Amino acid sequence: MQYEMHFLYPGGLFFARDPHLVTTILGSCVAVCLWDPTTNIGGINHFMLPLWNGQGLASPRYGNIAIEKLIDKLEIMGASSLCLKAKVFGGAEVIANSSNQFKIGERNSQIARSLLSERNIPIIGSSVGGYFGRKIIFNTFTGEVMQRYVGKQN
Repeated sequence: MQYEMHFLYPGGLFFARDPHLVTTILGSCVAVCLWDPTTNIGGINHFMLPLWNGQGLASPRYGNIAIEKLIDKLEIMGASSLCLKAKVFGGAEVIANSSNQFKIGERNSQIARSLLSERNIPIIGSSVGGYFGRKIIFNTFTGEVMQRYVGKQN
């Protein structure tokens, strides 16, 4: 099978009927990979912050916007939200500080789990948290995700 390649930047969404291999690199950001096994339609987002505060543009830089927009786009293409399966990656605490008060990675992971649960979309795989970034490659046709840790090795 012939796959097209795509690199997903932070704050972006990608969805396709045709098979694609989508690569993204995550630190505290989170990527939610959604796939409908009945139609082989898949998509992925890459969000940086958990919640849009209602000010400015409601962009997919925010988890609550990114997840809803991705579900909407997949349904428009013919995927069924009743059949969607999710895989969640990222949410590392890659910026070292003594207080770690913001916990952006943890909050990003929590919003993904919460919103997917509200929509009754099962998370069938995940790799979140820790202190290292991740490079993932999502296969939009099969739902498979390959992951490699990235970051400073001591």
